[in-house]
Amino acid sequence: MKTIKITVGQAIVRFLKNQYVELDGQQNQFFAGCLGIFGHGIVAGVGEGLLENPDFRYYMTRNEQASVHIATAYAKMKNRLGTFACISSIGPGATNMITGAACATINRLPVLIIPGDIFATRNVAPVLQQLESPSSQDISVNDCFKPVSKYWDRINRPEQLITSLPEVMRVLTSPADTGAVTLALPQDVQAEAFDFPEELFRKRVWKIPRPRPDSEILKEAVKMIRASKKPVIIAGGGVIYSQATDALRKFVEKTGIPVAETFAGKGSLTFDHPLNLGAAGATGTPGANKFASEADLIIGIGTRYSDFTTASKTAFGNPEVKFININVTCFDSHKQGALPLTCDAKVCLEELSELLGNYSTAGEYRKAAADANRLWDEQVEGFFKVSGALPVTQTEVVGAVCGFAGPRDVVLCAAGSLPGDLHKLWRTSDPKGFHLEYGYSTMGYECAAGIGAKLACPDREIFVMVGDGNYLMMNNEIVTAIQEGIKYTIILLDNSGFGSIGGLSQSIGSQRFGTKYRYRDKKTGLLSGEKLPVNFAENARSLGAHVIEAKDISSLKKALQEAKKKTVTTVITIETDLYKGIPGYAWWEVAVSEVSEIDSVKEAYEVYKENKKKQRYHL
Repeated sequence: MKTIKITVGQAIVRFLKNQYVELDGQQNQFFAGCLGIFGHGIVAGVGEGLLENPDFRYYMTRNEQASVHIATAYAKMKNRLGTFACISSIGPGATNMITGAACATINRLPVLIIPGDIFATRNVAPVLQQLESPSSQDISVNDCFKPVSKYWDRINRPEQLITSLPEVMRVLTSPADTGAVTLALPQDVQAEAFDFPEELFRKRVWKIPRPRPDSEILKEAVKMIRASKKPVIIAGGGVIYSQATDALRKFVEKTGIPVAETFAGKGSLTFDHPLNLGAAGATGTPGANKFASEADLIIGIGTRYSDFTTASKTAFGNPEVKFININVTCFDSHKQGALPLTCDAKVCLEELSELLGNYSTAGEYRKAAADANRLWDEQVEGFFKVSGALPVTQTEVVGAVCGFAGPRDVVLCAAGSLPGDLHKLWRTSDPKGFHLEYGYSTMGYECAAGIGAKLACPDREIFVMVGDGNYLMMNNEIVTAIQEGIKYTIILLDNSGFGSIGGLSQSIGSQRFGTKYRYRDKKTGLLSGEKLPVNFAENARSLGAHVIEAKDISSLKKALQEAKKKTVTTVITIETDLYKGIPGYAWWEVAVSEVSEIDSVKEAYEVYKENKKKQRYHL
């Protein structure tokens, strides 16, 4: 066996740039490069390896957490067929990435995380930033990645790479097991040379499988569908990741089974398809929630049934309801006491369609679904209608951006009140047109993720919609976008506070406590004084962005036109009303204090008890 003597850092970079994936005969390079910030724990090893391999592009970020968000967004837009490696030094650089790792894993998206680590030799200890333990010498802050990683390893000897790196790729490219993968690298080992087999660095193509459903379980599913009168499909992210949107469309048109979409599944059908009921669950549309509550059969496709999708286990109210789950992950396919079809969504839908023959729901059922779609579309027009009042409402802003966006353009968001409004209101015409991170609902995801989305799809316009709270959490990656010449548009909605959590606080009787951007009142000691004078426009300008200050919907529309012509990242600011919003059409459980001296809390607790009665387990 031929060998080559190189360092661990050099070996990792050489290996990564030769990894490819293939799905349905289409092949592409898996890693788009490396993101991160150099520190003493990574610069001499992996850093030197990157310097030697300029064809494996390095991107300088401003926060290590943001690095992972960029990679996650990229992976999402690429349908999990591509990602980045994310590097950091030991200590705070590493722990900054833990939030990003959790975000990637919860959303089932592949990201490789490579934090520096303490010395494997232990001859110098404690090193700078080392967390010491009196109970073990074999521990570092990188152990914190274990619960948020789908695979975790620490390379204490160079030759361990030979067996570890293929495992890294096995997990990253697995439709069922993917998520964050952490490879902790002791500083001294990174720089250590070893005679690696040249075979390790050959081009390797990882073929993405499309596992077929079990034939007997499939037959049982056919019986259940044929026996149902009011079936409903819950389309999750798995529909899009498996590229099953066309198969889904053909299936629903043939069978007449209507579809409700999760956050990740929005775009599974075009918004105007007559069998698209709209958003499912706690942030769902009235039609979707009505059909779900009356359904005698729920067919979950690529969904993990979060509490938002199930409206905290109140969404499926028919006492006779049964479940069929189509999911590539065994863990998810068994949820809700379902008949589990553990397989690829596209393959399963095609085989189901064939076996169902001429099965179809009743004509009046199809018509009721089409009526629900039409009625909601009319209601959306009402929410989008411009009143002329100032400050503008959030729904008016959503309407203006949605009306301006082209069919292949992308709206990107993560946390706050915007995701719920976008879930209900955004008119999606493309499977990748709706980019919501709502598995972890990570504040600060947006400005970083816009970079990843644009890198993945440079031919699409990316509209990052972000509230002031999220913007202040991590706006620094605008600098990265400027540095790399990456253009996307940020629409910054300023309501002087945390609108979403403020509304939730009010609903549970806590009176929006601690949710507004206000000075502290010297008399009461509360944050209830005058508004804080935060100038978002000047902040964005200072980071290098082109900035447009919109005052109303008319000027917002002009700003969008101007932004489209720009070649630099553009931030559009607009003040919005903190209190006016779209109503909710389902319940989401947030615990309310059982005892309190506050009347509003007491009232909220009574409502809470009534809603709890509607919950049920599906076993």
